[in-house]
Parts: sequence; C-alpha cells; structure tokens
Amino acid sequence: MNAQAPVLLQVFNPFNQELIAALTATPATACDKLIQQAKDASVVMAKMPRHQRADMLSRAAAAIASEAEAFAQCICAESGKPIMQARKEVSRCVNTLTLSAEAAKGLCGEQIPFDSFAGNEGRSGYYSKEPLGIILAITPFNDPLNLVAHKVGPALAAGNAVLLKPSEKAPLSALMLVDCLLAAGAPEFAVQPIIGDKNLMPPYLSSPLIRMVSFTGGMQTGESIAKQAGLKRLAMDLGGNAANIVFKSCDLVACVDACVSGGFWANGHNCISVQRILLQSDIAYLFNKLFVEAVKGLAVGDPQLETTFVGPMIDEAAVNRTQGLVEDAIAAGASLLCGGKNSQGVFLPTVLSNVPTDHPLWLEEVFAPLVCIREFDNFDEAIALANQPDYALHAAVFSNDLTEALVAIEQLEAGGVMINDSSDFRFDGMPFGGSKLGSMGREGVEFAMEEMSQTKVVCFNQPGS
Repeated sequence: MNAQAPVLLQVFNPFNQELIAALTATPATACDKLIQQAKDASVVMAKMPRHQRADMLSRAAAAIASEAEAFAQCICAESGKPIMQARKEVSRCVNTLTLSAEAAKGLCGEQIPFDSFAGNEGRSGYYSKEPLGIILAITPFNDPLNLVAHKVGPALAAGNAVLLKPSEKAPLSALMLVDCLLAAGAPEFAVQPIIGDKNLMPPYLSSPLIRMVSFTGGMQTGESIAKQAGLKRLAMDLGGNAANIVFKSCDLVACVDACVSGGFWANGHNCISVQRILLQSDIAYLFNKLFVEAVKGLAVGDPQLETTFVGPMIDEAAVNRTQGLVEDAIAAGASLLCGGKNSQGVFLPTVLSNVPTDHPLWLEEVFAPLVCIREFDNFDEAIALANQPDYALHAAVFSNDLTEALVAIEQLEAGGVMINDSSDFRFDGMPFGGSKLGSMGREGVEFAMEEMSQTKVVCFNQPGS
C-alpha cells in the first residue's frame, strides 16, 4: 500500500490572490511525536542558564533586525498589511525579543518573611520561578510575526518549550522566526511549528503533557479551546471592541489624527482598533467633518506601495461578513458616512453613525476597517455606552480636563485606558489583556513570563530554633 500523500497548505496573497507558498501540513498522526519531542526539549530548556536563554533571544532579535526588510515583505505578502506598517511590526518583534532576553536574566522569586506570624520564628526561605514545561501557542493572522514573538519569547525566557500553531492564513513570517531562534541557539525541538488548520488541534489541546495554552483569537474559538483543554493553564486574548470617548476639552485635531490611524491601521485587523467613537455633542459636527475628510483621504490599494495605508482584508469571507454587517446596520437605522463597499480588492475605510446599540457592529468585535460614531450629552451616558460590550481590551479618553479623565479611568471597564492616545496604542512591555469575559491572563513580556512560570517555595527550619 502506498504511503498517504502529504497534505499541502496553500498560502495566498490576500490582495491579488496569488499563491505565495505551498507548505507541507503537519500530519494528524504527528501529535504524540511532537509532544514527546517538546517534553524532552523542555527538560533541556529548564536546565539552560538564564544568561544562555538571554543570549539566544538577543541573537535571534539581531538576526531579525538584520533581515528586517525580508520579514516585512513576507508579512505584507501573506497578510496584506501595508508595507510601512509591516516594517513597524518587524521592529516591534525585535523589541519584544529584546525585552524577553532582558527579562530572562531577572526571572526570580524573593524572600518569604515566615517570622511575620507568631510561631514561625527560626524559619527562613524563599520562592523561585520554575518553568511550566510545554506551552502551546496559537496565534492569529493580523500580526503574524510580533504576536508569535509575544508568546515564544517569554516562553523560552522562562525556560519552557513551545509548540507553535500559527494562523494557516499567514504562517510564513512565523516560520522565519522559528528558523532564527533555532539558528540563534534554541535547543532542538524547543520551538516546533504545527502547520494546518484548527482541525489538527484537539489532541494537542487535550494532552495532559501540555501545561499551558496561550491563545490569541475570537471569543467563540476561545470557548471551544477551554472546553477541550481540561486541567491546564489558559491565557487568552479574546478580542476587543474599543470605545474612544472624545470630550469637548480635547485637542480636536490631534484626536482626529489619532482616531484615523487607530481605526484603520493594519486594515482594521486589530483587536484594539478604534471601533467605536463616542462624541460629546458640542463638538460632534466639527469632529465628524474632519474625521470623514481624513478617512476619505487615506491611500488604499496595493499593500506593497509605500503610500498605501489601507490594504485588503484577509480573505473574501471576511469581506462578505463585513459587507453584510454594514448593510444590516444601515437597514436598522445607521447612516453611512463613507466607504461601505469593496473596491479593487480593498474594503474601503468605512464610517457609520448611529449604529443601533443592540447591533453586532456596536457590541461585538468587527475586525475590519470600520468605525462607528455616536454622540452623547453627558458623562454618565458616555461611560454607559462605552461599557456595553461583554468584553474589552482597551478604551481611550480624549480630554484635557484631568478630573474628567481620572473619573473616566475609574469607571471604564477595560484592560487598559489610554488618555489622549487612541485605543490602538500598545507598548510591548506593558501588561496587555482584557476585562469582563475577556479577562484571561496578560501578555507583555514580563507579565507573560509570570503566566508561563510556577512558584516553588523553599523553607528552612533552623535546628534548635
């Protein structure tokens, strides 16, 4: 009997639908082998001195920096992200790995004050940080390089091995990163890619040898993973629907610029994008005028062009879903201020006003180049509208009134609140994660390392004490 032919995973350019790669998919039968290899590698990683982990990550960062343009071109081709934005993603990946290298050296516990409770005199000790073992990292297509670095970098820095499942729609830059890590001195099998779609994942998710699943993606997929994973640690970025509140005291021109960039960066494929803008009524007319003019002026089209700001959505299904949501919102009473259709392979930057507050465009993550605008009359109304969705990563407040901003920070239900920056702002060293239903751990290098480590307590009872 002939051996079964390997399954090929085809990767297409989302702008022109050209085939850019055909990869051999990971066989379904490979699960046990890959997990055992990862288990063996996790023992090697745990014994690797901190300075060696740091040096390995630093070398990988340097290698990526030296090949930055090749990485950027790959991101642009596989995800449709405009080339200037792809270059920024590469620079962020270098920073993420550099932060991981620095954090590897400082991963430690601290002394425990046992004698702070009566009866424990004579005892002393500390706790240390130990690796979990095998981390299963599942990453999306929208930041196909840096979001991989945000999982793999901290995992290796903490002494773990990684099984990496990149998005089947944009896996190429992730594989380039794996090659850089192995060339930089990562032990054999310390980072192993799994190539294919979600149907490969159930045996990995349910394996008791996998000690943590780190997932970035949608709420529905996150629920499915949680049901399959069983007793293991979960860290999930389950999307967002960011509210950006604009008060009349703000610097209006700077606010418009920030919201345009934050709304349409990465073709709207961004979990902290400016999806909803809440405008104080006093400034609504002027803001809308400036904002819509700026959005209409964005260069759209071929992501390879240096001038392009908005490129294609990832595939036709994403376009059709967005088109249907826009048409449904308009039928329900929303007004289309610009965009709302596909043109030459790009879904035009879209602005809607007065989307009903019970509509999916208002309550759910849209993951598209689309912004919803609604006016408010008073502070309490703004906060109530902002907090409507069941999950939130970031929110933003534009205000030059310190008291107003501080009260908003206290009342907004979000994992992060940006003041006079759009919700799209993120520094790779800060804690990053959601609130409410999306509160499932934190990324950001040092915070991810905490998630990927476990403590070991040591206590000495001094003889004769």
